[in-house]
Amino acid sequence: MTSNKSSDSKKIDLKNTESKKDEELKKTKSEGNSSWANFKRTGRLRLYTRRFFRRPSAVFGLVILVILVFFALFGSLFTKYSYTDTSMSALREPPSADHWLGTTKEGSDMYAMLIRGLGRSLAIGIISSICITIIAAIVGTAIAYFEGWFEHVGMWFLDMLLIVPSFLLISLLIGNASGGSDWLWLTFGLSVFGWIGYARTIRTLTLSLREREYVRAAKFEGVNSFFIIIRHLVPNLGSVLIINLVLGVIGAINGETALSFLGIGIKSPDTSLGVLLSTGQDQLYTAPWLILPPAVVLVLLTFSMQLIGDGLRDAIDPYSKSVGKAE
Repeated sequence: MTSNKSSDSKKIDLKNTESKKDEELKKTKSEGNSSWANFKRTGRLRLYTRRFFRRPSAVFGLVILVILVFFALFGSLFTKYSYTDTSMSALREPPSADHWLGTTKEGSDMYAMLIRGLGRSLAIGIISSICITIIAAIVGTAIAYFEGWFEHVGMWFLDMLLIVPSFLLISLLIGNASGGSDWLWLTFGLSVFGWIGYARTIRTLTLSLREREYVRAAKFEGVNSFFIIIRHLVPNLGSVLIINLVLGVIGAINGETALSFLGIGIKSPDTSLGVLLSTGQDQLYTAPWLILPPAVVLVLLTFSMQLIGDGLRDAIDPYSKSVGKAE
């Protein structure tokens, strides 16, 4: 009898422990389900933004760029002079309370000229970079997508364009411009001849994308080729295109500065950073205020864009460790 009672009690204890385990397991599952229900998926854009702002140098570059853009848009509101105003009584004067950055040899206010030049250089750089990125993305992906004879002809066409003297052709375009349209022709020239190298790079990156399953499935279903390029190929190169877009602004601004510095860019009465550097280069020792402000602004602009480009590269690259790990 005693052995039967002890065995019964053991069975009861086993049932109790099993029931407790079942209850704990159900509780754990319910808590897990509730935690998954409360889980919010972080969007890709939000993730990139977090990673970007974790890098202090990228934030510093963004702050500098915002300040420069602010002055380019609203800097003229802080002065009573226009970039077209000249004064015969204030020729090449040093900085003063009336003229914060001095005056040019024609009597123009240097601050007003700098604000105008910064805005013009930014406009040329941003518009050119956007056009270059769009053209390079479409042409580069199309050459890689169609393969065969189209790819061979496309690569031959790109190689031929690389040997075209673009600098000379842009100079001819700007030389024939008149009526204040020189900056538009300069933007057009930089856009027409600036996409070739990017297109070759994007074509190389697209070679692996064209073999993906979703591209093959879209081809099998008879989806239009142009739609496949725009919908499937170009968006999957978004990280590269964004970085090229940001860094392309630097290239376009440097190209505009070089052309204007040589006297074949923006023409008077309009101005740009390159024009200001060109007119002030021979007066570095006698009137340094004519060349130092545009040189400092150009360095700050290119430096900030470089920092932003590095920050975007690290934010988009999933294998980058320079921005830290998520906690």
